[in-house]
Formats: sequence, structure tokens, C-alpha cells
Amino acid sequence: MVITGATSGIGLAAAIELARRGDEVVLVGRSPARLTAAVDQVRDASGIRPAQFRADFAVLDDVRRLAAELRTAYDRIDVLANNAGMVSTRPVTTVDGFELTMQSNHLAPFLLSALLRDRVDRIVTTASGAHRWGALDPDDLSAALRDYHPMRAYGSSKQANILFTAEAARRWPELVAVSYHPGGVRTRFANENRLVALGMKLAWFMRTPAKGAETLVWLAHLAFGAVTNGGYYADRELRQPRPHAADPELATRLWQASERAVELH
Repeated sequence: MVITGATSGIGLAAAIELARRGDEVVLVGRSPARLTAAVDQVRDASGIRPAQFRADFAVLDDVRRLAAELRTAYDRIDVLANNAGMVSTRPVTTVDGFELTMQSNHLAPFLLSALLRDRVDRIVTTASGAHRWGALDPDDLSAALRDYHPMRAYGSSKQANILFTAEAARRWPELVAVSYHPGGVRTRFANENRLVALGMKLAWFMRTPAKGAETLVWLAHLAFGAVTNGGYYADRELRQPRPHAADPELATRLWQASERAVELH
């Protein structure tokens, strides 16, 4: 099982639980030091030392390299957990020319999924109830840069996650694709902002990463016949996303725009 964003939060918690269950987990992260620390934590908790791969999702060439390395290392990948996620607190344009939050949360996992499609049995994507704030425009995936609001940018990227999942289920029927909402979780989310980081530490009412990872772990092991392909889940139940994240026409337009953006054609 390949888990992106596996060096902290939900990704690390899921990796530890899956390794404890005896699964072979592969950790993907951006920071070499944090990757090494995460590998040690998984090993200490499970007795199994997971493999590690480094990639920065703000650089699409890193994603292409990661896909090539994973293809070389593994003939089959039971589960690809597209879990890496972030929100930029200010407008940032990546080296590829896209708004950072949209690239990191949608375009990078879209590209990774497409490049690994023939090796993967199941894709589980970490979405969010924040998709309610999404205002996705497939004709301009960097529209957020013009009047930047962090949560609107984040919500649009999570809207894209759900639309991608549904469209993947339609276009790639040979595999299962699902997305899920982990709930409000205390993580390193937006950690570069000191006020947000402090708020996360003090938010006693938010879920632990282990609690947030429960639905990911459950979806990774759920029997194929019990999974609704293209479905959106929360707390291990199938849910209905907001209408703008369940529009087939919008999903098709997003898919086509994403293919152009990452140069799949």
C-alpha cells in the first residue's frame, strides 16, 4: 500500500495501523528527515520497516519520477492512498505555473494515479467536507490566485478530489476509486502559519490523526463487493457530497483540463 503524505498526521497514523495489520506499506513524503523519522515510527510500532520514496508534489517532475520509481519497484500496488494535502495561507505559483494548493492536492495525485493506473487495484483519496467552500473552474485551475482566500482554494482542491474520484470510477472501471472525509483532525495542516499551528494544538475537540485515519484504513481493506465505486465516505459510511462536487459534466471538464495541465496527452 502506497501512502502519500505519510510523514505525519493521517498518513502516518494510517501507515502505522496498516503495518500493525501486516500490510506492506510504502511511505511517500517531501522531507527526507521526516521520512526517516516516519519510517522509524512505523517500524517501532509494527516491527516492519516500510519502504520510503521522496517527492515534492509542488513539482510535477517529482511526481513523474516517483511514479517511475514505484513502477520499477512494484509490479502491483494493492492500494494507492492519495493522502498528501496542504493549504497555502498565501497565493503561491508553483514552478509548473499552477496555484500551489490545487497542484499539491489535485493535479499531483491526478498525475500519479494516471501514471500508476495499470499497477493499482484501488485508489483511496483523502478529500474533505471543506469541498462545500469549493468554487472550482476547470477552465482556470489557478483562478484562486486572483483573489486569494486559503479556505476557498483548499475547498476547490477538495471538490476536485471528489470529482476526480467519481470520474476515475467511470473511466477506469478495472479498479476501484473512492474518496473520504476524515473529519476535523489535529495535524501539521497550514503549520507555517503560527496562529493556525497554535490553534491546532489547542483544539481539544478535534480528532486525533489515528481517528481521522480510521476510514482510510477501513476503505483500504473493505471487500470489493462492499465498495461503492466512485463513492464519497465519512465515518465509514457512504455520503452524498454537495451538488457542485457531484456534477458529472463538471467532473468530465475537470478531467480534461487536468490531463492538459499535467501534459498526459
